Parts: sequence; structure tokens; C-alpha cells
Amino acid sequence: MTKLYAHDQRLPFPTRPLQVGKDTVEEFIIPDELRQDVLNSLYLFSPVPDLDAELYDLHEDKLFRVSEYRVTWEHGQNWLVSPYYPDSGGTVIDWMPAEFAEFEETERENPFNVQ
Repeated sequence: MTKLYAHDQRLPFPTRPLQVGKDTVEEFIIPDELRQDVLNSLYLFSPVPDLDAELYDLHEDKLFRVSEYRVTWEHGQNWLVSPYYPDSGGTVIDWMPAEFAEFEETERENPFNVQ
């Protein structure tokens, strides 16, 4: 698969300010028709999920639709982040399969695996 966009080159899209904690970063405004191409280029793992897939954000402890991802420009690179990034800082490395949400809920209810 050819990657159209590099991690270390600004995406060719307009940006808007995004408040993340005490900092403000640039968030790219990516046209819907190019969101899969951007995801294909910036996603660190294989296989790349479809935009309609559901994943789990470890930091936020919530599910999200992949199409809701954000891309920010910080420290000289593009960052693929969850829709909850401003609240809890989850990046692509914190995205888990949706089934993980059920596992996490079980662990919270019974953290010591007491039978």
C-alpha cells in the first residue's frame, strides 16, 4: 500500500486550534473523502481498520468509531489521535479492539479475579 502522507510532513489541509490540557495544538480539518487515505498513511499497525470500525480508547475508557479520529500537528509531526484526545490524551497506540471494553469492565468489577 502506498502511503500518500508522511508522519513528518504537515498534511495539506487547513487547521484549527485544539485545546489539549493547558496547551493549544493544531488539528487538521480532513475532508471526509480523504479520511481513509490519511488513516492508511498514518496508522502504525496492520491491518488498518475501516472508518466504520469501532475501537476502544484505553485512556478514555470508551468506544469510538474510527471515522471520528483526529490528526494534530505537534513537535514537527502528524499525530493520529482518538476523538477523546483533548480530554485524556489517547493516541493511536492506545486504540484497542472493541472487545477490550468488555474485558476492562469485567476487570473493574472483579479486579482480583475472585471467583
